[in-house]
Amino acid sequence: MYKSILGYLDSSSTSDDLQPGTKLDLSFWMARALCSRKRHIVSVEMPRPYREGYREILTADANVVDLHKLGPYYYSYGSQLLKFELPETADVAKSLIKCFQTRIRKIMDSSQNAYNEDTTKLTAKLDETEKCLFKAGQMGLNDFQRWETRQTEKLTTSEMVRSHRKRKRALMDDS
Repeated sequence: MYKSILGYLDSSSTSDDLQPGTKLDLSFWMARALCSRKRHIVSVEMPRPYREGYREILTADANVVDLHKLGPYYYSYGSQLLKFELPETADVAKSLIKCFQTRIRKIMDSSQNAYNEDTTKLTAKLDETEKCLFKAGQMGLNDFQRWETRQTEKLTTSEMVRSHRKRKRALMDDS
């Protein structure tokens, strides 16, 4: 007979088994494995940065919140939390979307207007997803500046367009 011994998960426990009602901080992957549709071994609580108090702060003004401090992968982790069927899942989803919509405007505006400026203070408060978007915005601005000052290479046809034309010709030749 298979017996589950999970007492080792609680370092303060002297028992081989976990007592009912024991609260533990588990990694996401472990909580996901222990709390699935097939197995409901543990119950899961929403992590603090995604609870109602933080959602209210983000609703008030998401631009002043240091998302990196709440979690460097705030949006990615939040979207993974939606897989748990918790009562507040719908509210968390709405909060993530609203927060992103509010912050993206300022992030892209800053990326387009901070040419050759130090942006470390701004990017320190961004989630990794936002940092990628900020960098993409700055690269677009740099490319535009190089194009405007004629520092870019000669314009050429993209590989996709060239191969698309070849396929069209091949189709016409086959008929």
